[in-house]
Amino acid sequence: MHLPEIKIRKLGIMTGKLLIIEDDSDLREGLQLSFTCDGYEVFGTATKREGLWEMRRKTYDLVLLDCNLPDGTGFDLCKEVRKFSDVPIVMLTARDTELDEIKALELGVNDYLSKPFSLGVLKARMKKILNERVRGRETERLVSQNIMMDKDTCKVYKNEEEVPLSKLEYRLLKYLMENKNHVLSKEQILSNIWDSDGKYVDNNTVSVNISRLRMKIEEDTSNPERIKTVHGIGYIWKEE
Repeated sequence: MHLPEIKIRKLGIMTGKLLIIEDDSDLREGLQLSFTCDGYEVFGTATKREGLWEMRRKTYDLVLLDCNLPDGTGFDLCKEVRKFSDVPIVMLTARDTELDEIKALELGVNDYLSKPFSLGVLKARMKKILNERVRGRETERLVSQNIMMDKDTCKVYKNEEEVPLSKLEYRLLKYLMENKNHVLSKEQILSNIWDSDGKYVDNNTVSVNISRLRMKIEEDTSNPERIKTVHGIGYIWKEE
């Protein structure tokens, strides 16, 4: 399984999956061409129904949404999308009233531009939104070499492939990664992962679960590179 990810190119241009919902074919195709040249993977639709279907079946990094569509309004679409997704939405509209802008923002639109708009301004606002989203994602993830933990979904990936972990293994790995390069005693691990004072826990509980975790995380369990034993003390998550 490959993780959906917004990538930042060396030139500083933000890229990712972009959905354009716009019934003006000339505008839609022009935007598609421009953003494709910037490195985005771009998809376009012309109706509310098609746009909603696309967002239900695929993950997008940002949506450009026209306010007036042949089969409904962008307001209605945004209201439906916010029931199942927090994807950033930038609304493009020929309407230029304060009430419409307020309504859009209250429905969860991230930004609002009136037509005609500057392509440069649109791209700058999109980049700002995507940068903020990347920073937010980084706080929800723990990354160490080829191991990534998504704290929002409680899933762990090794080389971008999901690693099935029990709840206990997940908590143990999270504690180790959050304290990388720090030696953790068995007592510390017991008090943080199991009962607060170690009651009802066998003396071998930590070592047994460390061994299970190594089998799923390490390339060579006989010579672990990440979860190392500090003899007589405990364990350490090693990161160079």
